[in-house]
Amino acid sequence: MTELNNIALKILSNGKGILAADESTGTMTKRLEGVNVKSTVENRLLFRETLFSSDSMKSCIGGVILYDETIKQNSNLKKSIPELISNSGAIPGIKVDTGAKKLALSNNETITEGLDGLRERLKEYYDLGARFTKWRGVFKISTKNNLPTHEAIKANAHALGRYSALVQEANMVPIVEPEVLMDGDHDIDTCYQITKTVLEETFYQLSNNNLKLDGIILKPNMILHGSSNEGKNENKQIAEMTLNCLKESVPKEVPGIAFLSGGQTELEATKNLNLINKYNDTSFIMTYSYGRALQQSALKFWSKDIKNIKGTQNIFNHRAKMCTLAAQGKWSEELESK
Repeated sequence: MTELNNIALKILSNGKGILAADESTGTMTKRLEGVNVKSTVENRLLFRETLFSSDSMKSCIGGVILYDETIKQNSNLKKSIPELISNSGAIPGIKVDTGAKKLALSNNETITEGLDGLRERLKEYYDLGARFTKWRGVFKISTKNNLPTHEAIKANAHALGRYSALVQEANMVPIVEPEVLMDGDHDIDTCYQITKTVLEETFYQLSNNNLKLDGIILKPNMILHGSSNEGKNENKQIAEMTLNCLKESVPKEVPGIAFLSGGQTELEATKNLNLINKYNDTSFIMTYSYGRALQQSALKFWSKDIKNIKGTQNIFNHRAKMCTLAAQGKWSEELESK
């Protein structure tokens, strides 16, 4: 068992999942302003520190993805943020891409940037305490415009491959996130086909870059109808199609899969993860890497009184516990009200 495999398993094992707290300042500003809280450095830190010092960090959260601003901050407890996370038993991680930009001469497709200077940034993040990283490639489906194109899929998968190689060189675990967006009126079968194509190209590029696949974590989307499609997302169909897609596309050496929530509600993301685990007949650990689906209720509660740390933590602890039960196939709707 390699050192990178050990890190990946520590993050994902025993129902633990990943808290995605890597919102850029712009995204976090939208979230805070959406609940009428001013987006200041102090307020962004206070909310995140409230989550990072909660009890569920010990029992439910295996890793936390941070943003550049946050990994360099000190908590009000006079510890660095990575130290606060590490002391809970979780592993600090860092988002290293610089965002999706327009792919030149394309029909509004995107390419994720951030490879320039990445080797040097990885050394800095390692010294700050990070032991895993994240990079997100974004793929938008449009049946009308035949998107995503092969060029966009290949360009983003190639970037994911180059990023991952640099991360393993720096002795960290890369989270590989090829996200097929929910946005659009496409049906669930189209989502399946596009996701399968994206995953196959991604693993082709990882192989070309000599990746040790037992030292990565895959962060894919679930297989769903597009958000503006009239079809109803049935949990059983989502679970079965998601599992089939992964079995067809992901090499067995990959230790674990941490799903993104991708715009699902907290309840939807929990319910679908639970059923995926009930049906899981693979060797893959299937867990969560949720942002909004872990934080949204806590953020709404916190916004009413940002000094009510304990109350906010209770809300977050409940959501994290529900997700961790779902990652073990042990969740039920009745537990939501307990």
